[in-house]
Amino acid sequence: MEDCCNNKCEELKNLRQHHRLPLQIVLAINLILFFIEIIAGIQAHSTSLMADSLDMLGDTLVYGVSLYALGRGRKLEAQISFGKGLFMGTFALVVLAQGLYRFFVPAMPIAFTMGVIGILALLGNLICAAILLRYRNEGINMRSTWLCSRNDVISNIAILVAAYLVNVTDSRYPDLIVALFITILVLKSSVSILIEAKKDFRTVNH
Repeated sequence: MEDCCNNKCEELKNLRQHHRLPLQIVLAINLILFFIEIIAGIQAHSTSLMADSLDMLGDTLVYGVSLYALGRGRKLEAQISFGKGLFMGTFALVVLAQGLYRFFVPAMPIAFTMGVIGILALLGNLICAAILLRYRNEGINMRSTWLCSRNDVISNIAILVAAYLVNVTDSRYPDLIVALFITILVLKSSVSILIEAKKDFRTVNH
């Protein structure tokens, strides 16, 4: 029995170390991209870039929390994932408020800056998604983390489309529409994570 317990502890320790490095890498990438996008978003008057920068900040916090949750038991992981779901939902409302502000206080986005930063963010998030892909089925904690990275890739592609449309149509609305799209995407993932966390709660408590 003692050997069995020791082996189990060693397995949990290895699992924790197995996930720690990829989470540290994507955390660093997201933190760097947050600073780049928030500065560029403000300078370019781009709501979608600012929305995505806040998403990057949210992901950075999520990855930090995920690092803390590793190997600490399914119940705690479910609780933390539930908190992540709530945080993502709150973030979506912040993005929505920013979009409404820009709708009533208009400013023309700079399409070139949107495109350049969008490409840079896309490359960074593709790296993150590729790193996390193999871990997405290793528990709700890693799945919710991978979902964040996948959503970022989709958002970056949408920002590039918006940059093109802003340039072609000379209109600010594509930028606002993409910001709304990011909001909906984050809300959808938030609900998905909350549902999975609730299922894990039921499994652990029975």
